[in-house]
Amino acid sequence: MSQAVELMIAGMGFVFAFLIILVFATQAMSKLITRLTPPEPATPARTPRATTPAPASVDPDTAEAIKKAIAQFRARHKK
Repeated sequence: MSQAVELMIAGMGFVFAFLIILVFATQAMSKLITRLTPPEPATPARTPRATTPAPASVDPDTAEAIKKAIAQFRARHKK
């Protein structure tokens, strides 16, 4: 029974040591990579585009053409 406990403690110790080494190796690699890679270029801020205002009213001929197009569409797509 005591041999099993010793083996368990030794195994847990090796796993713990491996994880500690892994954490330090990962941190070291991260620092190395950040030193070797060039910094990302700054992206310029987007400027909002000026929008043109919509006309206050629609030309009567255009309104009539829209009405006819809607009527034609509805006639073709009846269920």
